[in-house]
Amino acid sequence: MKFIDEFRDGEVARGLAEAIRREANPARSYHFMEFCGGHTHAISRYGVTDLLPDNVRMIHGPGCPVCVLPIGRVDQAIRLALEQDVTLSTYGDCLRVPASGGLSLMKAKARGGDVRMVYSSADAVALAQKHPERQVVFFAIGFETTTPPTAVAIKQAAALGLKNFSVLCCHVLTPSAISSILESPEVRQWGTVPLDGFVGPAHVSTIIGSRPYEFFAEEYRKPVVIAGFEPLDVMQAIRMLIRQVNEGRAEVENEFSRAVDRDGNRKAQQLVAEVFEMRKQFEWRGLNVLPYSALRIRSQFAEFDAEKRFPLDYASVPDHKACECGAILRGVKRPQDCKIFGTVCTPENPVGSCMVSSEGACAAHYTYGRYRDVA
Repeated sequence: MKFIDEFRDGEVARGLAEAIRREANPARSYHFMEFCGGHTHAISRYGVTDLLPDNVRMIHGPGCPVCVLPIGRVDQAIRLALEQDVTLSTYGDCLRVPASGGLSLMKAKARGGDVRMVYSSADAVALAQKHPERQVVFFAIGFETTTPPTAVAIKQAAALGLKNFSVLCCHVLTPSAISSILESPEVRQWGTVPLDGFVGPAHVSTIIGSRPYEFFAEEYRKPVVIAGFEPLDVMQAIRMLIRQVNEGRAEVENEFSRAVDRDGNRKAQQLVAEVFEMRKQFEWRGLNVLPYSALRIRSQFAEFDAEKRFPLDYASVPDHKACECGAILRGVKRPQDCKIFGTVCTPENPVGSCMVSSEGACAAHYTYGRYRDVA
């Protein structure tokens, strides 16, 4: 199968592992953050860390869109379903994110809320068309990858003249999260995050291109290698990062050239710019409130903005005291460092957001790594 089997070849993986061991300087340590949750999942699923020398460590980043969703935003969606009597539609993972009072959207549905899982923003528009008597709200989350489809949905609703469709917009921006990590690597309550470079996200980069990462390489002297999601993609990116560190370089390199270029998808970028604008600030789980790190709907499309159509004041809510998701999202702690990991907190009963999505660091380690910890 083209572009799948080629990037999962065991012989090539062994060769890459040997090359990494040969090029990694045994006199120093390497700390690389894979920002994207898709990379975290691939690293755990294919045992990439087992193929790396001991002095090369991968650090999980805040690249899972479900994981960085703060409790207060989920509370807003739940209030819409239970108090405003709307049909709340969203992606499947969002339904299980823990919120206040032991609730989640799934539990709100069990209490009588009209909560629907959809596979796309287009499904939410179709739902509004099918039920003109109901107000349909699409709970939109995600990084730059899922933002263009939400923009399309809003423009489609405008073209159709739908009066019963709106969007609760929680789209966030990758560069802002990377800036937060680089500008505040020392977090008082958690400790210090050593970072030598980043494995850049794949799907996000197909939209924004490689250009936005050039600032981090130049300003912070941290190399970035954009990589695909297959195990050989990740291993080659790690090898490229090691080379940059050894040579004292800090550049943006593109391992995922089969899908990413420097400029990205300009048509998608223009579409997003037409429908959305930056928020002055937005709260992220684990990263606190970040300036200009999320999007809101422009005034031209205000009638499709659920935050303006319904009374939805935002209130920040702290995470569960026993949950270490905040530290895990910043890369300071690993899933197995959390006292409730795999016991109280499991994918069937998640206490923290990192255990919800398959891209979450805790869910990935629970599925693929916890037995190795016991051994």
